[in-house]
Amino acid sequence: MVKFYESSFNYDYPFPAVSLAYFLRYPNPYATHVLSTDVIDRHFDSSTQRLSTTRLHLKKSKLPPTLLKLLPKGILGSSADAGQSYILEKSVIDVKEGWMKTESRNLEWTGILSVIEKQIYRRPCSGIATPDSSNLDLVESTKGEGTDVTTTVTLLSRFGQARVLRRKGEAGATSPIPASGSDEEGPAKKGFFSSWSTSSLQRSIEMIGLRRTREATGKSNEGMKVVLERLRRGGLGRVLEGMQEDRLRAFGQDPGSPFKRA
Repeated sequence: MVKFYESSFNYDYPFPAVSLAYFLRYPNPYATHVLSTDVIDRHFDSSTQRLSTTRLHLKKSKLPPTLLKLLPKGILGSSADAGQSYILEKSVIDVKEGWMKTESRNLEWTGILSVIEKQIYRRPCSGIATPDSSNLDLVESTKGEGTDVTTTVTLLSRFGQARVLRRKGEAGATSPIPASGSDEEGPAKKGFFSSWSTSSLQRSIEMIGLRRTREATGKSNEGMKVVLERLRRGGLGRVLEGMQEDRLRAFGQDPGSPFKRA
């Protein structure tokens, strides 16, 4: 089974500002769990005028208790309490045409639940032309223009699937060819109920992931709005100051304290 989630949102800010805020969105007051962000690849295609970026995010993350209750004890080993997970993010941005496509996926616990988020940011068709790059005020230079974003999330659990397939393969390899009229009800029923139990568990895992995705999407939108408002009020300098303040909060420190983390 596969679960899908889709949502649409409009930022009341121009596309250049929204695309910049996307790359500066971690950390923010709604995402203090993000510990670090590293760019592992970035290149500009002069023929298409497109910028492609691959980043790796490290986040504080644990499997939710409701999900852990569904899993056999000890199956995750020490990884269940590690408290950190990696997210791989890829993006392509075309400022000239006014769109950006992103894809993010989890690198941890993929056998339990794979989550792939795809987003498309677009300047409305009736939007204003791209502002002069020499103008650093990305918000005021295209005032009145918004940015539409569509988010699509695919959730897939393969938990227990390999075991079911392995058992089917072993049964097929060892079972003799039945004689005419022989009774196969026992093995057939056992395989049926085993598959049903696995499918039911996968659906439960996906439903838990779907609920968390709805919550995370709302927080993500709010976090972006915080970054955009900082950009509008104080430019890039205020955004960087805000990132530093949120990073201190992530480590349990007061941004106003004179004793700051080195």
